[in-house]
Amino acid sequence: MVATRMTGSWPVAPTPFHDDGSLDEAGMARVLDCIVDSGADGVCILANFSEQFLLSDDERETLTKLCLRHLGGRIPAIVTISHYATDVAVARAQLAKDLGARAVMLMAPYHGALMKGTPQQTFEQMQRVGEVGIPIMIQDAPLSGVELPVDLLVRMAREIEMVQHFKIECPGAATKLRALIEQGGEHIVSPLDGEEGITQLADLDAGATGTMCSAMIPEWIGRVVLPHAQGNRDAAVETYAKILPAVNHENRQCGFRAAKAAMVEGGVIRSDFCRHPVPPLPAPTRDELIGLLRPLDPVSMRWGR
Repeated sequence: MVATRMTGSWPVAPTPFHDDGSLDEAGMARVLDCIVDSGADGVCILANFSEQFLLSDDERETLTKLCLRHLGGRIPAIVTISHYATDVAVARAQLAKDLGARAVMLMAPYHGALMKGTPQQTFEQMQRVGEVGIPIMIQDAPLSGVELPVDLLVRMAREIEMVQHFKIECPGAATKLRALIEQGGEHIVSPLDGEEGITQLADLDAGATGTMCSAMIPEWIGRVVLPHAQGNRDAAVETYAKILPAVNHENRQCGFRAAKAAMVEGGVIRSDFCRHPVPPLPAPTRDELIGLLRPLDPVSMRWGR
């Protein structure tokens, strides 16, 4: 299989709910349309910023089918399939492949604070998923509590054909990205960062080809990546400085609730409800977020108006 490099902005689609907590399927379709219209290079569904940990297995399957069919190939999609059980991850990968996903994304196997896959178990899970025949993005995220050293990531990239893409969002991501690229060479097809793009400039300087951000301002994230890739770092710095207050507020104060707040403001979805035990976004925090976003006039805040 010829590997395709991922570049630009790859927002995570939030999962909208009605005020009673039920899935808003029509809203999900509108979220995807808004992301497409923002000019995003691709989209990721069922990730942590999609509240995947608050969804039932049946809901995950419903959303996988809904999202991939509604997108209809307009932009490529990554489906998050993380699970402690390898058989479950494999089944999720097969469904994603059958429905036309570009790739799947998964963290190392973990469950809670103490049940963590060893390096060999992590390798074996990625190997099993790779046998499905769909490209894999490994998510190196603090949430798993599993350390993924560079030598393990490089080994998987070299020995498992489908391990091609990497989302590095651990502390010191730029240093790790630089080492990963240097040691993995051509096997590291797409080194991306995450964390809403808060360390985006340093990560791009280290060799990241794109950012998996939220769906709050993906068009602005892309305006940092593109000029940087073209060698115009000054333009990238100028845009990064402009969006950083909003991204910082999202990252440190709001989390995945930020994109929903913006999309309610923009008429994309009707409710920013998050399932218990996630608390609603405090009103002062929300007001500050919207105030920081207004000068940017993001697509998410005007798409449905």
